[in-house]
Amino acid sequence: MIEIAGLNKWYGDFHVLRDIDLTVARGERIVICGPSGSGKSTLIRCINHLEEHQEGRIVVNGMPMTRDVKRIEQIRRNVGMVFQHFNLFPHLSVLDNCCISQTWVQKKPRAEAERTSMEILERVQIADQARKYPGQLSGGQQQRVAIARALCMQPEVMLFDEPTSALDPEMIKEVLDVMVELAREGMTMLCVTHEMGFAKTVADRVIFMDQGQIIEQAPPEQFFNHPQSERTQLFLSQILGH
Repeated sequence: MIEIAGLNKWYGDFHVLRDIDLTVARGERIVICGPSGSGKSTLIRCINHLEEHQEGRIVVNGMPMTRDVKRIEQIRRNVGMVFQHFNLFPHLSVLDNCCISQTWVQKKPRAEAERTSMEILERVQIADQARKYPGQLSGGQQQRVAIARALCMQPEVMLFDEPTSALDPEMIKEVLDVMVELAREGMTMLCVTHEMGFAKTVADRVIFMDQGQIIEQAPPEQFFNHPQSERTQLFLSQILGH
């Protein structure tokens, strides 16, 4: 589904991604973790060209990423993205937030867009809030709307960039439950998160990054119980407390 080879990215003199090679199979769920500044978010943002890389190759669903605007748009139609801070339009209702990309990008009739939106809002258990505005919702509800909005475009891949880090602890579970359900349905997912319980439950593979490199990647059982790298061991001892 995704092939990344020899990926390098700089911000000025800062080498943020270093020689990244990564292949993601269709239906695979990958959790990416690591300390702040390790390049995790930058990596997934390169997949849909929210960040531009300087070296290397990215192929999404058989389409090589180029600088061509039409190609970037084509790839983005296949890739849903959920951000840390929701990025909903505050002046639009929940339903309008979900409809807008369908009517503008996919050119769907409004009635069809509304039908799709309501089905997906039902799926993430927030259909009863469809007429409200984002400011009237809790953080957990807003993030579920953001997930619904991405799903309305019927993507082949979902990217999550620390989707729970801006939420109060009691709201985290409602968002993770939606993500667990998506994983069970077979959605290809890459998720940058510090929620290690989610990684153990959902991930086919956990990737640990540090200083712009993939240091270790393994199935959860091996990653958490038998990490190979000393750097991974130190990271896990700090976040898991053992």
